[in-house]
Amino acid sequence: MTSSEITVINEKVQKESAFIEGIFLEAQKVIVGQRYLLERLMVGLLANGHILLEGVPGLAKTTAVKTLSATIKTKFQRLQFTPDMLPADLTGTLIYDQKSGDFKTKKGPIFANIILADEINRAPAKVQSALLEAMQERQVTIGSDTLTLDDPFLVLATQNPIEQEGTYPLPEAQVDRFMLKIKIDYPNKEEEHEILKRMSHTKTDIRVQPVITPEDLLRARSVVDEIYMDEKIEKYIVEIVDSTRNPDKYNLSDIKSLLQYGASPRATINLAIAAKAHAFLQGRGYVTPQDVKTIGMDVLRHRVLISYEAEAEEKTSEDIIQRIFDEIEVP
Repeated sequence: MTSSEITVINEKVQKESAFIEGIFLEAQKVIVGQRYLLERLMVGLLANGHILLEGVPGLAKTTAVKTLSATIKTKFQRLQFTPDMLPADLTGTLIYDQKSGDFKTKKGPIFANIILADEINRAPAKVQSALLEAMQERQVTIGSDTLTLDDPFLVLATQNPIEQEGTYPLPEAQVDRFMLKIKIDYPNKEEEHEILKRMSHTKTDIRVQPVITPEDLLRARSVVDEIYMDEKIEKYIVEIVDSTRNPDKYNLSDIKSLLQYGASPRATINLAIAAKAHAFLQGRGYVTPQDVKTIGMDVLRHRVLISYEAEAEEKTSEDIIQRIFDEIEVP
């Protein structure tokens, strides 16, 4: 691609990404700090990828998702997952109409644009598999009918890593459907002081105004697709993912015994799309290796399965991924 063509894409990205700062300004009326979280949520929206949020209770996971959805003029639905939940509670069911003698489809809450699946690991396997079809196929089956979900359709799920009583760990196949897994940490002292001043009232009524429409979001996604990625960066992404499967090839034999399974080709695809979305957030029409490094941990941390040996050595998948990023040569 010529430099003039890249300049054209750059100009288009800068024009179409003007709404990003507006979204952040609206979100920060409610959310204090958490820029990392808000940026990753925007990457998910722009890259058309589902997101799994993990963090202890009280870190504004649910609030962040609700606030972000309020900045988009679209249909939002919050689902509180519980152990007694049924697939029909999610997808809908068939209801018998006595007048006509026919069964009619009653759509469930999943027929929205942005779904907040709160405490997703509290739902049993049947509910999780119904959600899996919706996430992967963008469709829902009710009886003999298969209904297509509206576009955009995005699942933002939360889970609590500390309380395991009454939870059903997500199957690996479902975890892999999430483009990003975001780990949320505590705010610093200054941020927490601001939270206290802003939220320590019995009634807090902060209204967030919509900034964009679904059409604006879909247009931004089409620009994300146009963002230029050099072949050297494509090969860099492939090497990063391949090194999780074949560490010996990349001078990483010391981590071979710590890995049980490496990342799938879906990780390669997701890393490329997420890197483009991150470049869009920065107002750039081309991807740099830093985009790949910045977003890489969120794309890979839930796709690399560690061995018992790694657990015994108190190594996490993040330690292994960081080692890979440090070793693989940047183009």
